[in-house]
Amino acid sequence: MLKVVVGHSDDPDSQDAIAEVLEQCSQDLVGVIPQAGILFTAIDFEYELILKEINQVFPEIDLIGCTTDGEASSVLGFQQDSLTLMLFYSDTVEISTGVGYGAKENPFAAAEQAVKQATAKMTNSPKLCITLPASYIEDGSTTNGELILQGLKLALGSQMPIIGGTAGDQFRFQKTYQFFRNQVLTDALPVLIFGGDINFSYGIACGWQPIGRKSVVTKAEGTVLYEIDGRTAMEYYQKYLGERPPTAEHPLAVYEGDSDRYYMRVPNTHNLETGSINFLGNVPENAIIQVTDIRRDEVIAAAETSFQTALKNYPGTEPEAILLFSCCCRRWLLGTRAKEEYQLVKNALSQAIPICGFYTYGEFAPLEPHGSTYYHQETFVTLLLGTK
Repeated sequence: MLKVVVGHSDDPDSQDAIAEVLEQCSQDLVGVIPQAGILFTAIDFEYELILKEINQVFPEIDLIGCTTDGEASSVLGFQQDSLTLMLFYSDTVEISTGVGYGAKENPFAAAEQAVKQATAKMTNSPKLCITLPASYIEDGSTTNGELILQGLKLALGSQMPIIGGTAGDQFRFQKTYQFFRNQVLTDALPVLIFGGDINFSYGIACGWQPIGRKSVVTKAEGTVLYEIDGRTAMEYYQKYLGERPPTAEHPLAVYEGDSDRYYMRVPNTHNLETGSINFLGNVPENAIIQVTDIRRDEVIAAAETSFQTALKNYPGTEPEAILLFSCCCRRWLLGTRAKEEYQLVKNALSQAIPICGFYTYGEFAPLEPHGSTYYHQETFVTLLLGTK
């Protein structure tokens, strides 16, 4: 069996907020002691105090977490400036945590360290990894989400589903924090790994619509895209946007080989002299791409598409917990309508199920069931959990 509970508070005082959350969780646990948990908090809380309080109530709990760009739960729905905690108890599912340090300079070593620590005490083979790594370290310095993912794939195997998102700091883009047990960290890669009697499924959707014909990236280096179809990246965008600069409203759809599946890449800065565009993630040379157009109703509807995809592929009868990971760009572009993403998921449920999630600076999930994991942007990811 798997018992999952959620607490959520929007009290601005750290002590009062975590006290409220722990009281909610303790009441719903009905006496059982959770072995693991996930904590999402806004950037302005006192994290050391919060972790101390959690560990006093649940000593030695296997806990991971991070700061966010917005939080959501089945208790309070979508919120900002709040903290939410999901706790897990099971006598048939193994749940173990690990952490890697120095995720910016040594992402492969950090991934290996985290996975080794998490799997060292497991008696069952790992089946699912949830990760919440650092994004911004300090002064605008960032980790590389794709290198972190490559490191996790090396440590876990390329077909292991890896789900999650990078930490946020409420659009300040200065420094994000990660949590591991009772530690507050700033350049870390925490993981939560499931084994044993676990059922899960996932779904992704974005809602942006590709427009125009497909093109080929003819010159790129890392996150900088120089040429598309032999013309500068800026010329390519100007063909569709005119003199308007590339923004998060018009990301690129990057196709997986010759399939119709794609992941999103968001333009960040551009250079008029060279005609190049810097994206918030790598755009591989020779990749097939299309520029996309935004219709906010369709972006919001993608939340339900993501959930329904996960539900359709769920191998059990009913999931017992739901985790949601949505991109901060979605929240920013949707504005006051961001709350509708969570509401669509809740309305699609036939019964009350614990839900917890946050707005990320980049998402991790496979493009399809049983496929390899990708690093995403502007994407809504749903993870369903339960037991066999």
